[in-house]
Amino acid sequence: MSLSLSTFRPRPGLALTALLPALLASTLPAQAQDAADAQLVQAAHVIADASLPPALREAGLLAARRYATFWNTGEERYARAALAPDFTDRTLPPGRAQGVPGPLAASRFVRTAIPDLHADAQQMIVAGDRVTVHYRFHGHFTGQWAGTQGRGQAIDFIATDIYRIADGRIADNWHIEDNLALMRQLGLVPAQ
Repeated sequence: MSLSLSTFRPRPGLALTALLPALLASTLPAQAQDAADAQLVQAAHVIADASLPPALREAGLLAARRYATFWNTGEERYARAALAPDFTDRTLPPGRAQGVPGPLAASRFVRTAIPDLHADAQQMIVAGDRVTVHYRFHGHFTGQWAGTQGRGQAIDFIATDIYRIADGRIADNWHIEDNLALMRQLGLVPAQ
């Protein structure tokens, strides 16, 4: 619905000031979402198939940026905005719940060990209904992991995700993390 105030003519006895809150409220959710989306993680490099319709490309990038922001901040609202209700983790680690609860729990677990965890989106590649994101995770191990107390050691490892986008949200995710580097940095696996 579009309403132009220049063509609006109130009925006699109807105060325009009574309508303004309703008019403003109807535009605030979209404006608030636009403002939140403007603060999302930006990839250092974006490579997109030039033959993709712009709306498809932008929908994929928006979902990927929302999910990258979730990994960067730990704020679950970004994951919930990025992931489809029937989201499927196609490389589900043992013990992780399937669906949206899985990455939410994984982020909470990792952040207990690495509270200052950040995820930089090094590059995003968009082709068809797929978006590939190459991440660099970094922070300091100051919490606990598997009974080992961190001593503030630096954490720096990479991961790559491949998303299938449907209806502007991540429907499927295939991911791989450099878990060996992470385990060595945590002190759980001897360094070579």
